Amino acid sequence: MSVVVRNVAVARHLPAAPRHPDGRPYRYEMIHAGDALRGYADEPAELVAMLVHGYGELGDDGERAVARIRLALDAQVRLQAELAAGRLGECGPEERAVLLGGRHEPPAPAEWTAPVPLVLVTSFYVPEGTLPRPSGPEELQVWLDPADDWTLLSSLHAAGVIKVGARSAT
Repeated sequence: MSVVVRNVAVARHLPAAPRHPDGRPYRYEMIHAGDALRGYADEPAELVAMLVHGYGELGDDGERAVARIRLALDAQVRLQAELAAGRLGECGPEERAVLLGGRHEPPAPAEWTAPVPLVLVTSFYVPEGTLPRPSGPEELQVWLDPADDWTLLSSLHAAGVIKVGARSAT
């Protein structure tokens, strides 16, 4: 069971978080959709279902894995555009080509030192995939990891795409 409410971030005081009918709080809270929505759930998969239409109805782990990769790719494209906006002039021609290139093939530079971080999806790079990971400063690589529900949510949180928090299990 999960709940989604409009985020009232501009309110002076946030309303109380929704609770289960028996009064128990939800384990997870996620702010998403450009900070417009807050979602509450007890399982990471329920949060992913708030981001991927029909995720909860997918029949097997393989279908869910594909859906998580697609979500990571969509987030990659949007986040890369946000990070590059207004900063492409600081990059060389090869760097701009990587930043502006299509994502039908994962970017595979041997090294990344451009002033704009490169957003990558772990599924395509060693050890999960076959491409070598670019060398270069860690802060210039943003990794989205769709390996499972929680690692996807955690990586989207670390990248600033969503905000997710968890209560201690009781």
